[in-house]
Amino acid sequence: MTGLEPYLDGADYVEFKETDSENSLREFVAGVFGWSPPWVKALFGVRYLLAKALRLETASVPRTGRLRPEDVGFAPGDRVAFFTVRAGDPERYLVAGVDDSHLTGYLTVEALPRGFRLGTVVRFHNRVGPVYFALIKPFHHLVIRGMLKAGAARPA
Repeated sequence: MTGLEPYLDGADYVEFKETDSENSLREFVAGVFGWSPPWVKALFGVRYLLAKALRLETASVPRTGRLRPEDVGFAPGDRVAFFTVRAGDPERYLVAGVDDSHLTGYLTVEALPRGFRLGTVVRFHNRVGPVYFALIKPFHHLVIRGMLKAGAARPA
């Protein structure tokens, strides 16, 4: 039992990717949520324009920067980049979410014996949710792959 079960129950989309890493959970989370190359920032700009065109209430383009492991919080309500922590245990897992009018998305991180599992969990709120997600999904896979690599890299 990891604490993820309430977020998985009734989800419309669930995906998990794993990677090997010797990092601590805090180091991995800091790498994942602090990773923001210019091309990802540009994708968020396009995402914002798409959301406006679909008349969705959504957050603006997030401003993220490097995240230090000691700044990663695991208590509900803590902020990790533009996500809000929903649940966590500094030794085992983190669930962080973002709410939009059309969907709620969660990124989950679980510590494994030799690495980590990064999860995407999405719940649609209306008919626009699946359409919107289908448009961003091809890019989502690229972003998740980059986040996994950033989380697994040894901290500087």
